Amino acid sequence: MFVEKEAKLLKGVREKIEFIRDELESMKAFLKSAESLQEDDPALKAWVKQVREVAHDTEDILDESMLNLARDHGHGFMRYFHKIKSSMQNLKARHHISSRIDEIKSRVESIAERRQRYNFTEQSASASTRGTSWYDLRVDAFLVEEGELVGIDEPREETIKWLVDKEPGRQVLSISGMGGLGKTTLAKRVYDNQQVKAHFQSHAWINVSQSYKIEDILRDMIAQLHEEIKQPVPQGIESADGIKLNQIVQGFLQQKRYVIVLDDVWDSNALDGIKYAMPNSSFCSRILITTRTADVAIASFNESKVYELKPLPPEESWSLFCKKAFCGKPCPPHLEHVSRQILKRCEGLPLAIVTIGGLLFAKDFQECEMISRSLAAELENNDKMQNFRKILSLSYNDLHFNLKSCFLYFGVFPEDHVIQCMRLIRLWIAEGFVEEREGMTREEVAERYLKELINRSLVQIAKTTSDGRLISCRVHDLMRESILSRLRDENFVSFASEQKELHERVRRLSVQSTCNKALHQLNLPSLRSLLIFESRTSSSSDKQFFPSRSKLLRVLDLRGSSLHKFPQQMPVLSHVKYLSLRATNVRIIPPSIGKLQNLETLDLKHTLVSELPVEITKLKKLRHLLVYSFAKIKSPLPFGFYKGFSAPQGFGALASLQKVSCVNPGGCRSKNTMQELGELKQLRRLGITDLKKDDAEELCHSLKEMSHLRSLCVTAESESEIINLDFLSSPPPLLWTLGIEGCLTKLPDWVSLLNNLTRVTLGWSRLKSSPLTALQNLPILAQLDLSNAFDGETLVFGDRGFPKLKKLYLAKMENLKFVLMEGKAMPCLQRLVIRGCRQLDWQSLLVVVHDLANLKNLRFVEMPKEFALAFYPYGGNRMREGILQEYYDEVMERIPEIYFR
Repeated sequence: MFVEKEAKLLKGVREKIEFIRDELESMKAFLKSAESLQEDDPALKAWVKQVREVAHDTEDILDESMLNLARDHGHGFMRYFHKIKSSMQNLKARHHISSRIDEIKSRVESIAERRQRYNFTEQSASASTRGTSWYDLRVDAFLVEEGELVGIDEPREETIKWLVDKEPGRQVLSISGMGGLGKTTLAKRVYDNQQVKAHFQSHAWINVSQSYKIEDILRDMIAQLHEEIKQPVPQGIESADGIKLNQIVQGFLQQKRYVIVLDDVWDSNALDGIKYAMPNSSFCSRILITTRTADVAIASFNESKVYELKPLPPEESWSLFCKKAFCGKPCPPHLEHVSRQILKRCEGLPLAIVTIGGLLFAKDFQECEMISRSLAAELENNDKMQNFRKILSLSYNDLHFNLKSCFLYFGVFPEDHVIQCMRLIRLWIAEGFVEEREGMTREEVAERYLKELINRSLVQIAKTTSDGRLISCRVHDLMRESILSRLRDENFVSFASEQKELHERVRRLSVQSTCNKALHQLNLPSLRSLLIFESRTSSSSDKQFFPSRSKLLRVLDLRGSSLHKFPQQMPVLSHVKYLSLRATNVRIIPPSIGKLQNLETLDLKHTLVSELPVEITKLKKLRHLLVYSFAKIKSPLPFGFYKGFSAPQGFGALASLQKVSCVNPGGCRSKNTMQELGELKQLRRLGITDLKKDDAEELCHSLKEMSHLRSLCVTAESESEIINLDFLSSPPPLLWTLGIEGCLTKLPDWVSLLNNLTRVTLGWSRLKSSPLTALQNLPILAQLDLSNAFDGETLVFGDRGFPKLKKLYLAKMENLKFVLMEGKAMPCLQRLVIRGCRQLDWQSLLVVVHDLANLKNLRFVEMPKEFALAFYPYGGNRMREGILQEYYDEVMERIPEIYFR
C-alpha cells in the first residue's frame, strides 16, 4: 500500500516538474522580450521583477528535484528494490517539492491574472530599441583605442613637459575632475609616452580606489618595480607590515629617478600611508595622481600642483563622437541634427561620448530618433554623474539579453579588479549566460560577447598579446557603480564585506577579505555562485568557506584562500560547473571528485597537487583542466619552469576536454598516457612536461588527431634529453602558439607549414643550424623567443623574412657572434630584447637596429660592458667612428626606449 501511494506521489511530482519546466522556458522567453522595455514603464518593471523572482524560484526547485530524484532511475529487481528504499527515505523531500511546485503554480497564475487586470503588455519585443542583433555588428572593426581620443593632446603635452623638466627634487601633480572626464586616460597616455619612459629609471602604476589597503598598495609597488628590472621581489613581503614595506620601497628608489602614478585616489589617508616610501631626493622624481577631489594631494604633499581637467569643447566632442559612431568618417547629413542633439546632452564627458557613440553605431534615423527621445528627460538633469549613469543604462538596455547578464557579472569582482579574460569566459559559461551557436564552441561565443562589450566601451582592455588577443580586462569605476545599482535591485549579487546580513534569496556572493566564519553560518539555500577575493585568514578550518545549505552552487571560486584540504562538503554540490582552488595549499584531490558530474572547469593552478585520482575520468563534461605550478627558480632562465600532474589511467575518456595544462607523463605508463591523449580530439590547448625521448613518437601520433589544437607547449624531462618531434607528419593546422623546451637535433619540418602560428618559443634546443630559415616565412608570426636555442655563431634574418614579427627575444646563446639582416626583414618589429649573448658583436647589431624602422623598445640584459659604452644614451662615443656614429645618432633619435641591466 505504501509503495503504491509513493509511486503515485512520484508520478505526480514528475508531472508537476514537467509543467514548471515548461513554465520556466516561457518565463525566460518573456524576460528576454520585456527586459529592454521596462525602463520607461514602472508598472511593467514591477511585473518583470515578479516574473524574475518566480523564475529564480522555479529554477531552484528544478535543481532541488534533480538532487532528490536522482536515485530513482535503474533497471532490474535489485535496482527496483533500491529505488523503493530511496523513495521511502526521500518521502519528506518529495512532499516538500510537491508543495513548492503547487506554490509556484499559484504564483504564476496570480501574475498572469495581474497582467490581465492591469492590462500589462510587452507590445512588440521585435521592435525594441535594440535594433541590430549583437552578432550582426562588426565586433572587431570599431574599438576605440586611447590613441583615438580627442582633446587630450594639449593636457598630455603639458603634463609630459612638467614630468621631464629639470626642476630638482620630488614633484607631485594631481589631475582632478569629475568622473568620466578622462583623468585616468590622460595619465595613462602620459605614463606610456616614450619620452617619459626613457627619462625615468623606475616606473610604477598603482590603482588606489576606495577600497585601498596601504600594505597592498606598497606590495603592488614593490612587485612592479622589481618586475621592471627582472628581479624577484624580496622574500617575506606578504607578511611584512606597513613600516617594513615602506622601507623596502624607499630603499629601492633612494638613488633612482622615478615616476609613480597613483590612480583614482579618493582621500588623503592613502597618500599619508605611502608618501614616506617615495624619497624626496635630488633626482627629479615625479608623482602623478588622479583624483576627483582637487585638494586631496595638497593635504599630503604641500608642494603638489593641480591640473583641473575640463569637459571637451563642442568641436572636440563632435570629433570624438564621429570617431566612435561613424568610424571617423563625416556624419551622414540626415543624421547630423539628431546626433548633435544627443551629443549636447553628453555635456562634454569623454567617457559618456564614447559610450553613446558606440550605442549609435550602425543605427538608422528612426533608431537614433528613438534614442534621442529617451535621452532627453534624463540628460537635462544637472547631476552629471547621474547623467552618465543614464547613458550607461541606455547602452546596457541595447544589449542582447545574454550580454546583459555577462555585463552585470562584472559587478561580482572588486573595484579596479583586472580580470583574466579566460577566467571570465569560463565563469559566464558556468553561469549559463552563453548560448550555443552552430559551428562555434561556447568559449568562442563568449569571446565574441566580451569583444562586443569592449566595442561598446562598457569594458576596457587591460592587456593583449602581441597579435591582439585578449588577456585581461576591467570596467571603469563609474560603470561599476551603475552595474551595482542594478545588481542590488535584482538580488543578482551581494558582497559579504559590505553587508553584515545577506538577503536569503541572494544568488551570487562575492567575499572580499573578511567574514569567512560568518559566511559558514549564513543560510543561503538559493546561492548559485561564491567567489572569494584576497582572503588570507589564519584559521585552519576548511569548512569556513562554505555557506550552510548552499547545495545549488554552480560556481565556487576559492582562489587565493587559506584552504589546506579539499573541502569535505564538495561531493554534495553536484551542480557545480566551475571549481577553482587556484593558489591554495590543497595537496590531494580525493576520489569523491568523481561525484561532481556537471563539472566543466577544474582550476588547480599553483596548488600542491601533482596527481589526480582515477575517479577524475568520470567527469565526462570536463572542458578545462588546469593543474600546474611554477618550479622554484634557481637561475634567471631556469629549465623546466612548469610542474605538471600525473594523469590517471583512462584519462582519454575525458572527451570534452578543451584545455589540459600540464600533463606529466612520467612513470611506468608514460606511453599509455601519450596514447590516450589522442582520444582528446576536442583539445584546443595542451601542455606537456617531463617528456622522455622514448615517448615523443607516441605524442606525435596523438597530436595528429587534434585537429582543433591552438596551443602546444612541450618540455623535455631534462636539459640533455633529446626529443624528436619529426614523427608528426600532419600537424594541427590551426596551431597559433608553439613552445618547445628541450634539446633538438633539428627543428621539426612541419613547423614551417603552420601558417597560423603567431608565437614560437624555443628553449634549450641547442640547434646546430639556424632555426630562422624554417620560421621566417610564417605569414603572421608576431613573437619569437629563442633562449639557448642555437649553438652557431651567426643568425641571418633573410630579406622580407618575418613580415609580421613584433617582438624578438634572443637569450643565452653563448656562441652567437653576429646578427645580420638582409634587405627588408622584420619590417614590423617593435621590441628587441638581447640577454646573456656575451659573444655578440655590437657593431653588427647596431647595423641591424639601424634598419629596423619601427623599433620602439631595445633592451640589453646581462650583456658585456661594450654594449653599454656603444648604446647607452649618456655614454661616451670612443668606440664609434664614421658610419657607426651616424647609425648611432639616427638610432638614438628614432628609438625612444633603450634599457640596460
